[in-house]
Amino acid sequence: MISSDEGKQIASMNVENRALQSLGGSSDPVYQMVAKTVKQLHPDDGVLVDVGCGSGRLWSFVSDAYGGKLRINRYIGVDVVRYADLPAEIEFIPFDLDIGKAPLPDGFADVICAVETIEHLENPRAFVRELVRLTKPGGLVIVTTPNQLSLLSKLTLILKNQFNAFQEAPGLYPAHITALLEIDLIRIFIECGLSKIQIDYTNSGRLPFTPWHWPTSLGFGGRAFSDNILCVGQKN
Repeated sequence: MISSDEGKQIASMNVENRALQSLGGSSDPVYQMVAKTVKQLHPDDGVLVDVGCGSGRLWSFVSDAYGGKLRINRYIGVDVVRYADLPAEIEFIPFDLDIGKAPLPDGFADVICAVETIEHLENPRAFVRELVRLTKPGGLVIVTTPNQLSLLSKLTLILKNQFNAFQEAPGLYPAHITALLEIDLIRIFIECGLSKIQIDYTNSGRLPFTPWHWPTSLGFGGRAFSDNILCVGQKN
């Protein structure tokens, strides 16, 4: 249990410091899941905005999903800091995602992706409303976050009274501050006017309290055995 003084100190950490704790990236299965969704649901050319882009790793996975032949005309990364390993050729917009509107016009993007970003922010509903504002009618909004309903997360909650990805540990709290359930994501998407909502999972998850992962070759996947979840919806 943290003291009140420790809590005030954590609260005073600026958003740049919290962002840097994430190291600007996630695991390969998360990016693969997002790239698969983009390929399946948006086969045409267009503009992709990567909100909370970190080091920009999503771009290479989207390219690989199309066999190295890019089907996105323009890729823009948005984040509160520019990470040192973000490729120089990526168009970058610095912006604090907890404050106001991004400096982009309404209906700008065909696809908006927020990969492992929403859990770092103070107001998930305001954040998704901003993603929807930036999306063209018929465009996609894709959000991923830690899966609180995995077996690992549930056991950690039972034994430690904390969700696994929100424990006080390097790269977790206070970098991760907002835990969302699958139903929360669906409700937020509906509230923000998105339709055709789908849920997907990485099918990659760590065995509880070990460094090993569930063997996918034996059929371990889905909600119970995935560390991360994806929610996608279409703007009406």
